[in-house]
Amino acid sequence: MSGEKPRSVVLLSGGMDSCVCAALAARDTDAAALHISYGQRTEERERLSFEGICDRLGIKRRLAIRNEIFGRIGGSALTDAGIHVPEAGENIGTDIPVTYVPFRNAHFLAAAVSWAEVLEAEKIYIGAVEQDSSGYPDCRPEYYRAFNRVVKEGTREGKIEIVTPLIALRKAEIVKLGLELDAPFDLTWSCYSREDSACGICESCVLRLRAFAEAAAEDPVPYLAQGHSSRVAGHRI
Repeated sequence: MSGEKPRSVVLLSGGMDSCVCAALAARDTDAAALHISYGQRTEERERLSFEGICDRLGIKRRLAIRNEIFGRIGGSALTDAGIHVPEAGENIGTDIPVTYVPFRNAHFLAAAVSWAEVLEAEKIYIGAVEQDSSGYPDCRPEYYRAFNRVVKEGTREGKIEIVTPLIALRKAEIVKLGLELDAPFDLTWSCYSREDSACGICESCVLRLRAFAEAAAEDPVPYLAQGHSSRVAGHRI
């Protein structure tokens, strides 16, 4: 029994950061993967990424669920068809953008903690990133420290820990780490608005493209043929 890996739950959206986080979880623990669809514009494509990444990493225990609250309340460009997904601005992360989904990660973490209790998992992995990010408030270290206090007080044994192994890394460092781990970047999806080819101009695409460029690596996902590289070069992050 002592040779068995500890169990974990990894929140896997299908994006670049969550993929690298899942690769870490699969390497170090007996990982189970949780995917939550929440009415986002690219939910079908993200679900495909989730399944493909799990297959590639050998994660057999997986759970895909749906949370309808965000589509019902709106308020975010990711879930409200009446709010346009904007092109990335000059200074990403200085203000909270319209793509912020209100208090989303609390819902995700609550589901992960509940499943972790059933699985007797010790850790929950989430690929939250503070550096080179859009500035979402639920991606800050303080948020996860506070949430861990809630988990300690609100679970049966109080032993589940939320871990954020990427939170202090820059995006280029995450790309390099993913390449070292052989994370399946070719299966990931980060675009906020499209499911066929990534737009290359939303904040998520721009951050991703800049990260691969700074890491001197080629991004393997398809982008619209509209000169996205020049757009990325013109943004300060």
